[in-house]
Amino acid sequence: MPYVVQAREAGGPEVLETAEIEAPRPGPGQLVVDVAAAGVNFIETYQRAGVYPVPYPFVPGSEAAGVVSAVGEGVTDFAVGDRVATAEGAATYASVMLLDAERAVRVPDGVSDLVAAAVPLQGFTAHYLVNSSYDVAEGDVVLTYAGAGGVGGILTQLLKLRGATVITTTSTPEKAALAAESGADHVVGYDDVAATVEKVTGGRGVDVVYDGIGRDTFDVSLAALRTRGTLVLFGGASGQVPPVDLQRLNAGGSLTVTRPKLGDFLLTPAERSWRAGEIYGLVASGQLDIRVGASYPLAEAGRAHADLESRATIGKLLLIP
Repeated sequence: MPYVVQAREAGGPEVLETAEIEAPRPGPGQLVVDVAAAGVNFIETYQRAGVYPVPYPFVPGSEAAGVVSAVGEGVTDFAVGDRVATAEGAATYASVMLLDAERAVRVPDGVSDLVAAAVPLQGFTAHYLVNSSYDVAEGDVVLTYAGAGGVGGILTQLLKLRGATVITTTSTPEKAALAAESGADHVVGYDDVAATVEKVTGGRGVDVVYDGIGRDTFDVSLAALRTRGTLVLFGGASGQVPPVDLQRLNAGGSLTVTRPKLGDFLLTPAERSWRAGEIYGLVASGQLDIRVGASYPLAEAGRAHADLESRATIGKLLLIP
């Protein structure tokens, strides 16, 4: 029988339990996908814990890869047997899932199931950051944070492929080594950002800052920018940034601040296909390394959540049905 992992009520990792379900049937425009692996992300821990309201019982998950086992009426772009992945699914903590065909992307040969499932959220995010929120050019100096993180490692690799100089931060020597492996030119502690930017740029400032930390790093990020530099604030791991006096952007040198989110950069099938095609193409060619930190049986999703919340994990966590 197909099964899912669900939470009947808000709580700790222990509230996640398995439940059998009826085999889903695709509606118009839908796919049934036999899940090979599902990604585990922080948002799902917030949903499970009740920080973000969701209806219960709740099946977490938006990221997965697998094989199409049935197609609904009107689906022409996919067929049974196709390998697909998504960053925009629902209830992906499952052995089989329903997926709107327009939210699916193809997985090319040469990319394993585990890597395919580890790519979408972080990979597509890094792609829109480098290509769309700010179009990185050869010779740009870029500041990022959490260089050993899921987005951080992919982002660094994409920036180096663009010919940028990358300054990034980590919190431990072990994470610093991982950031350096991804190609970062300067890996420093969070307290050393200002001095490093000053030294590397000769006082000019960086061209762009990619900041997924938020409240704790916002002021440092603004101060690090060159005249007419851009701050891309794409997350709030330390909390959301309080209201800002826009006159600070004037005083800082005609600065630009943008606050994007992934969904707004996957608006059309063509855009989704472009981002997925480039990212998976780089993975398949060996130019982009995706770090899978650990995989767990789907039934042990609670353990995966506990490990993720401990902040001790490195690389993508996956659930395997």
